[in-house]
Order: sequence, then C-alpha cells, then structure tokens
Amino acid sequence: MSEVVAVSRVTQAGERVPPLENGDRLTRREFERRYAAMPNVKKAELIEGVVYMPSPLHVSAHAEPHATIVGWLWTYAVNTPGVRLADNATLQLDMDNEFQPDVMLFVDPALGGRARITDDDYIAGAPELIVEIAASSASIDVHDKLKVYRRSGVQEFLVWRTRDAAIDWWEMREGDYAPLSRAGGVIGSRVFPGLALDVDALLRNDLAHVLAVLQDGLRSDLHAGFVEQLRRRGGGAPSSV
Repeated sequence: MSEVVAVSRVTQAGERVPPLENGDRLTRREFERRYAAMPNVKKAELIEGVVYMPSPLHVSAHAEPHATIVGWLWTYAVNTPGVRLADNATLQLDMDNEFQPDVMLFVDPALGGRARITDDDYIAGAPELIVEIAASSASIDVHDKLKVYRRSGVQEFLVWRTRDAAIDWWEMREGDYAPLSRAGGVIGSRVFPGLALDVDALLRNDLAHVLAVLQDGLRSDLHAGFVEQLRRRGGGAPSSV
C-alpha cells in the first residue's frame, strides 16, 4: 500500500501551501486552498472547522456497499428525469463544513431543487438525500455529520452501518430527524416518491430483490405523479404516463 506523504507544496506564484493534516482547524477557504494543492489526496472533509482525512477503505466494509447504493440510486435517477446523482462530490454547507458524501441524490436546481451547482462546479446547499457508508454506530457520519446535515436542512439522510449490519434512514420532521417508517420490511422515501428499499434484502445481499422492489416503486402512481410534477416545473408537455 502506498503511503501519502504530507509535504508543503509551492504554487506557481511561489506561495508555500502547508499540507492538510488530520485534526487541523481551518476556515473553509484555507481548507480548499490546501486541498487544491494536494492532488494526491482523494478525500478530505472539513467538519465543524476540523479536518478529517479517512483511512484507506476496505472492500466489504465500504467499497462494495458503496457500489450497491450507487447502483440502486442510479436506477432511480435514470427513470426520474430531473433528478441528479452525485458520487463523492464536494458539498459546501457553510463556512465550517465542506464534505464529500458517499452519494447524493438531488432535484435539478433548475427544477426547484434545494441545492445548487457553484461556478466552480461543486454542490452548495442541502441536497434532498445524502447516503453515507459507515463502519459502525461510532462513526462520525452518525454523529457529527448528522448534526450538520440536520442543521443545514438536508431532507433525508441514510446511513448504512456495514459492520453493524444496519440501515438508518431519517427524514426531516419539524426541524429534527425521525426514522422513516417501514411497511412490510420496505422503506420508501417521502422526498423521492417511488424510491423504495427492502432493507433485509439489501443486508443479505439479495440485490436482485432490492432492484425488483425498486422497480415496483418506479411503476407506482406516486412515482408517475412525481415525474409529471418535475416535467411541469421544466415547462414540458404533460406526460401520457
């Protein structure tokens, strides 16, 4: 395994830029300056003004669950025009918090989405749904990041705690997060109608059934109504669906 060595870099203007280090307390501007000067660093986050740089990721505890969630959400996004999917994009929330969530699903800003795309091609604001893959309930995703997402107005937050074999999916209710309810083992998003997840099937790695349940959601009247709503926001002709 290669080791990333943190050294100062000198910009073309001759400016020496200190490296990012775990635990640094920085403004978002300084965090971005140092991050941009370290192209060898693939992921760093600023959480409540503190720099976090995760360890190398394991296959079964992170990489495979991450890919599974992306596939599930990609299937929803391609069947829902006006909904966008982002994998590990930079998210600017406020002056003390800049994250790289594992996955974000959001309504296109041009169609009334809560987030926006910045001039330098980052996401700013509160995307409708954020998904994080966490090792356990002790993860910062379940504590510090949850608090920031709640304060920032992220409408739904899903955490897959892989080592605990558990899924937590919260929705915003009156300014606080509350668990989404299950019906027959299936959780359905409120902000994205038709986005359904069979939790037990996911945890036992029955991905064919996970996608079958999602397809049922995509064929529902709720999803058809949502697609029509997005189409009208975009000025499109009424759908025949």
